[in-house]
Amino acid sequence: MTKIPTTRIDRLLASLGYGSRGQIAQLARARRIELDGAPLVDAAKRIPLSPDLTLRMKVHGAPLDPLPGMVVMLNKPPGYICSRKDSGPLVYDLLPDRWRQRKPMLSPVGRLDKETSGLLLLTDDGALLHRITSPNHAVEKTYRATLARPLEGHEGDVFASGRLLLTGE
Repeated sequence: MTKIPTTRIDRLLASLGYGSRGQIAQLARARRIELDGAPLVDAAKRIPLSPDLTLRMKVHGAPLDPLPGMVVMLNKPPGYICSRKDSGPLVYDLLPDRWRQRKPMLSPVGRLDKETSGLLLLTDDGALLHRITSPNHAVEKTYRATLARPLEGHEGDVFASGRLLLTGE
């Protein structure tokens, strides 16, 4: 039989971006955290991290956000950057505020260029991220592109040679 791990309520909710551990304690005292319909007033209490916890726990009357191991599918629009370091609109700006505070933080699985749109996965699961993006795992990826003009026939050779330069480089 597998033992279900436990965690403190304040530590769990802080890692999910609900606030600092002190703020979580205040929420508990204000009876804003419920488990199985009953208020949890002691934020230091340990609870099991069971798979159904997101269905059983509520914060501010709303179901608990997904536990760590979350994967988000995002249709990235053009103009957004898949980085936390660059300036300008970031894909993180498209997420709910609380998800931007998660620890571990959500990270993009791969990247799409600023002017590219399409499916972007974000996860807080480091092992999954590595399994998909590491060249050692050789995960096959397929890309579909719409071009501004038809190909002239020599682009494949230029791309394969490594001499391809993008505008502005």
